[in-house]
Amino acid sequence: MLSAEGRVLVVPDGWSLLAPGDAALSRRIKQDGPTWTMIEVKGNKRFSKGIWAPAARIEALRAELLVERMNPAYQRKLDAGRKRRAEEQVEYVEDFRAAVLTFLAFHPVHREAAEVMAKLIADHATPVGSGTVARTERIPIAERAEAATIAWMRHQTTGYDNMVIPREKGRRREVRRMLAQRSVQLLTRYRQGQAIDRAACPLHRALGQQKPGAA
Repeated sequence: MLSAEGRVLVVPDGWSLLAPGDAALSRRIKQDGPTWTMIEVKGNKRFSKGIWAPAARIEALRAELLVERMNPAYQRKLDAGRKRRAEEQVEYVEDFRAAVLTFLAFHPVHREAAEVMAKLIADHATPVGSGTVARTERIPIAERAEAATIAWMRHQTTGYDNMVIPREKGRRREVRRMLAQRSVQLLTRYRQGQAIDRAACPLHRALGQQKPGAA
């Protein structure tokens, strides 16, 4: 096993690996004393492979947590937490949909298209665990809405998904930037209230294909 600096690490005697899967136990193990978190890196993604810690401490905290979980009060606390998170998620989805709608800023003649588009983007981008830009808290919600809209348009209104992009440094970023400019140009037409040739407009086709109830 290697450290983040590339040094070879030898697991201390008496330590064992706690496999991922029990978030509550993992948190307690980390809070209770020294641990090593084992991470596998694949491309740009990082995957937890577990936590190394003293075996006796793992078993003691596991037993302690088991006793707590047998208490009806623990289940009530879990249920209350789930309810709170569900309510927060519903509120966030609506806030995000409103932020997308604000970014779109379509002319009133295209209001219906804006409503449909904002809902589609919010439904796609906001699920917990989706890993989309909408789930990050590092940037303001207005910036998240803009980034999610451009990403949605890249996949729904351009040929990006079927493009063969050379494996050259910066090439994919360049293609995305070019497609983003096209998306902004298309949005401008809707913002200005221009007449749209529905048969030729990729955005109109994308909304028609995904609109609830569409064939």
